[in-house]
Amino acid sequence: MATIADVARKAGVSVSTVSYALSGTRPISDETRQRIQVAMRELGYHPNAMARSLASRRSNVIALIYPEVATVGNTGGEFVQAAAQRARESGYQLVLWPFRDSEGKEMRNLARQGMADGVLVMEVCLDDDRIDILEAAKIPYAMIGRTRDVSARPSVDIDFEATVIGAIDHLAGLGHRHIAFINHSQERIDAGYGPAVRAAAAFDEQMAKRGLTALSRACEDSPVVGRKVTADLLTSDPRVTAFVTMNELATFGVYAELQARRLAIPDDVSVLGIVTSPGVGTLSYPVLSTMHSPGGELGRLAVDCLLSQLDPARQPIPNQLIACVLEPGMSIGPARTIANVDLGRS
Repeated sequence: MATIADVARKAGVSVSTVSYALSGTRPISDETRQRIQVAMRELGYHPNAMARSLASRRSNVIALIYPEVATVGNTGGEFVQAAAQRARESGYQLVLWPFRDSEGKEMRNLARQGMADGVLVMEVCLDDDRIDILEAAKIPYAMIGRTRDVSARPSVDIDFEATVIGAIDHLAGLGHRHIAFINHSQERIDAGYGPAVRAAAAFDEQMAKRGLTALSRACEDSPVVGRKVTADLLTSDPRVTAFVTMNELATFGVYAELQARRLAIPDDVSVLGIVTSPGVGTLSYPVLSTMHSPGGELGRLAVDCLLSQLDPARQPIPNQLIACVLEPGMSIGPARTIANVDLGRS
């Protein structure tokens, strides 16, 4: 089993420098810290968190807070795994902390009792009481997501506007003029869930700028409801030739309704999933074209953002937005002409 001395030897530093890197009790350069982290990974070294916390009077724990009553988004698992790995590399442990107390007693106790040194917040709403509580209690935090006003709030998030622009431009470049957008549920939109609100606003705005016809629908996370919403959209505008979906379960319903109507994907109708989980496109046939959420990168950046507050020696991490990148599948093609297909048949 590797020891702290082995790590120091491999990184070319003293044992005390490794100790400082793990405890945060003294400043060290980012380059030295990175060498130590690489050595720890290569040697499989895992520091004793209890001993370290006793010495530093820190818990060496980061709490990831999410609303207990809500369904964690489809990319949540990727966020969590990446954040946990980054925390371990930096000598911290990540714990999941379901939030169910609207008055914030749990979060205040979290800090007052020293159970966590800082907090990551996911599934963020535009007006999120959790952030107000954390700020009032002076608890260090970083958001995976954004509130309405983020000018002075540490955050990393998907660039929903850039993602939507990429989706529309790709489809418009293939001749699609009537495009439907399937969002998350109306309940989540009404709650101010950031991704649902921002993506919908960007879709309507960008479609209007291009002189394209936009249809938007809220949809529960369900293939059955997704199929009903698809039928409603096709009835509302038979000229729809493309669907953009930000609801993975509903996307299966889109496929089902199109296939029931004998509409070929992508010859008759194109489908593009955005902000998706890794590998979700391969669950459908034809393989769904997607714009995959950068969940891993966001998870790592969120931890770095929080640790820069906990360790003054670290460089501050600015707020960052990252767009989803197109991963071509087999579900997108040129727009067909209305004369080629009867959208009403079933």
